[in-house]
Amino acid sequence: MARISTRKQLAGLAAWVALMLAVAVLGAVASVNASGFYQSLTQPAWAPPAAWFGPAWTTLYTLMALAAWLVWRRSGFRGAPEALTLFLVQLVPNALWSWLFFVWHLGAWSFATVVLLWLLILATLISFLRAHRLAGLMLLPYLLWVSLAVALNYTVWQLNPVALG
Repeated sequence: MARISTRKQLAGLAAWVALMLAVAVLGAVASVNASGFYQSLTQPAWAPPAAWFGPAWTTLYTLMALAAWLVWRRSGFRGAPEALTLFLVQLVPNALWSWLFFVWHLGAWSFATVVLLWLLILATLISFLRAHRLAGLMLLPYLLWVSLAVALNYTVWQLNPVALG
């Protein structure tokens, strides 16, 4: 295991935080009018209130940045290339989902994307557990939240075939 200097570790942490901030901004741009659209949809009784989504995602993105940094800081990208590549790949459907659901109103595509995201998170979590146990555990809330999102996306899509056609 190569030793990474404190200065490089802090720069790495800043880079992972900046990456997660960029992903969050992409989702936020797509979600500018999400509240009105989300409230107009028929939802199951178990759907979380819209006010929960911002704090939940802020917490999850923070945990994700810290988890990626913990894996990376052990010995850089070369120390865990599979885990960090999976992490980076799962950010694509993460950012894309908000656009598919809130902007383009594509129920089937958003559902397929959130299922793909769930699978990639699971693979990333397993990879992270192998590279750094705490980092893997830090992704568990993300997997649980996206599990809820899979069920919610499917149910809302089925309840709103015209709006999410």
